[in-house]
Amino acid sequence: MKKSFPYIIIAIIVSAAVLLMLARNKKTRMPDERITLKKTDKIPYGTHVAFNSLPFIFPGASILVNRKEPGDWDSLSAYRENQALVIIAPRFLPNESELEKLVEFAAGGNDVFISARELSTAAQDFMRFQIRSDYGLFDDSDSLEVELEHPPFAKHTRYIYPGKKFDTYLYNYDTSITTILGRDYSGEPNFIRLRTGKGNIYLNLVPLAFSNFFLLHKKNLGYYEQALSVIPATTSKIVWDEYFYYKFRTGSENRKSWLNVLLQFDSFRAAFWTLLTLLLVYVLLEMRRKQRIIPVIKKPVNDSLDFVKTIGRLYYDKKDHNNLSRKMSSYFLEHVRSRYKLSTGLLDDKFAQALHYKSGFPEKDISEIVSFINFIDTAPAVSDRQLAEFHGMLEEFYKKT
Repeated sequence: MKKSFPYIIIAIIVSAAVLLMLARNKKTRMPDERITLKKTDKIPYGTHVAFNSLPFIFPGASILVNRKEPGDWDSLSAYRENQALVIIAPRFLPNESELEKLVEFAAGGNDVFISARELSTAAQDFMRFQIRSDYGLFDDSDSLEVELEHPPFAKHTRYIYPGKKFDTYLYNYDTSITTILGRDYSGEPNFIRLRTGKGNIYLNLVPLAFSNFFLLHKKNLGYYEQALSVIPATTSKIVWDEYFYYKFRTGSENRKSWLNVLLQFDSFRAAFWTLLTLLLVYVLLEMRRKQRIIPVIKKPVNDSLDFVKTIGRLYYDKKDHNNLSRKMSSYFLEHVRSRYKLSTGLLDDKFAQALHYKSGFPEKDISEIVSFINFIDTAPAVSDRQLAEFHGMLEEFYKKT
């Protein structure tokens, strides 16, 4: 074994190196398909392009970021006009209070632009519509095709890209307050305007239309520019909202441990897994070399139980069933006193009921045991059959409690 150990280590190191190289090559060939819609992510389904395009679409506006809940904003005020809040997230799940604050903000002469695939029931009820997806809630295959309505937009144009769909559409909506601004490939509405007070709430159900992949594919950036053109060019402040993005994300989605950060580096990852493999091999080899035979330990003999069995056989052989029954009842009552802390001075229906509650044993069977114990004190003799039945009742009680 000692002679072959170096060769085993070399083989493991070579195998680990080959696997890491294959994994790295595969990683370089496959794009990152996570749907994050995060403004700092440059992966296909991040929103780095959309966020950084805001200064060009609104050159006269200040661009800010918000992570506070509606009503507690530092960068927005419900008492000022010409402001816009942009919310792009996989899920838009506000409660009624947050919805009221958003509507109050929009009614004061501002705009709220929302793009999300999932909406809370509260949001759907509040805005008087329902959403649906023909492909199932978690299907994100095929290509995406969207179009803007003409009017209000200058021309009727379709935008397509060969990426994930990740969209839904509206149905059963209130036509008296809803204006259709865009549709999907089958003509279902997926982009609407809801007017409130002096402002508007815009809802887009295709968040991937604002992803890096979609906007950089051919001339799809025009969709983003036209979609945001519903916000007046005179808007003085554009706030990119991240409160609803992070609202229901778990800690593991928001934070990475120090080990996950270090494992992002290929060299550290290769060294780390190689070290773990060598440690595992070393432990296995040491266990095989130093393992000793585990001695067989006999089960301790219960002398007290043997003594009880001997005494019981003695009483039984002498046909002293009455005395044996008393010994069995005394042992039973002592067991009840020590385990269930019940008084055994008076054996009546209340005692049977109390023992039933504490032990879980059927009250009817406990009453039979109590009756027989009371019978022993006055009975001139106990037959073989009565003794056997009494023994069986006690054994059933001990087993089930």
